[in-house]
Amino acid sequence: MIKKIGKPVKTRNEKTLYRFEKTSELIDKGIFKYIRHPLYSSLLFLTWGIFFKNTTNLLLLITLLSTAFLFFTALFDEKECIKFFGEKYSEYMKRSKMFIPFIV
Repeated sequence: MIKKIGKPVKTRNEKTLYRFEKTSELIDKGIFKYIRHPLYSSLLFLTWGIFFKNTTNLLLLITLLSTAFLFFTALFDEKECIKFFGEKYSEYMKRSKMFIPFIV
C-alpha cells in the first residue's frame, strides 16, 4: 500500500524518513482507514502479549518503556505528517484511531 497508494518520492528531504516512508499521497485505505500506525500497533500488541505470557517486573518495565517510546514516536510521526500533508492529515486524524480500531 505504501508503494502503490503512497507513491514514495525521492524529492522529500526529511532525513529522519526511510525511502519507503517518503510518501507523496496520504494512505487512508485498508488498515490505514481505521488506524494511523499499524506497525506501531503490532509492536504494542507483541510487547504486551509477551508481558502477559510471562509477567515479571523486568518485563513490565520493558513493556512500559516500549509503550512510551512507541507512543511518542507516533506523536512525532504525526507532527511530520501534519507538516507535510496539512489539513488533509488533520481531517484523517479525526476519522481514524491511533493504534486500536474504534478504541484508541
